[in-house]
Amino acid sequence: MKYVKAFNLFHDLMKTKPLERGRLLGLDVGDKYVGLAVSDTNNKIASPLSVLIRKKSKIDLMASDFQSLICELSLTGFVFGYPFDRLRSSPDAVQVKLLIDDLCKTGKLEGLKYTFWNECFTSKNVELLLKPLNLQPVLSKTIIDKFAAVGILQAYLDYANRNLKLKSAG
Repeated sequence: MKYVKAFNLFHDLMKTKPLERGRLLGLDVGDKYVGLAVSDTNNKIASPLSVLIRKKSKIDLMASDFQSLICELSLTGFVFGYPFDRLRSSPDAVQVKLLIDDLCKTGKLEGLKYTFWNECFTSKNVELLLKPLNLQPVLSKTIIDKFAAVGILQAYLDYANRNLKLKSAG
């Protein structure tokens, strides 16, 4: 996997022919679960996809799951939620970097590009929306992880699409 700047990931994607254009996967990384969201074929709307269980001992299996998703959904890049807190290093940031390092070590995701997007408060926002529903804890956690990934990816897509319009207009 190769890191690229946030706008470059989208810009490179949009340079490809529309019929060959891939989609993006948003990831909300936690210590136990990884929430996933996928963009539509026009890379404008994020939708919830699933939640993967994260186990260090099963990183090869997780990388294989990502390989399958790449093929099934024509994915060309990952957008990792990342807590950009300049005042201190957060445990959540460490979790994201550890997952990326572990995935890279498998060698199964070579050629895939990824970037980071600020995830501050995405899980908290979803949690507050779900609170009145009084869902079972396990169901609630799964929904929170998926929709946090949607929030991360949708914010990224909105930013990238807006900047693409501004650059082409200017």
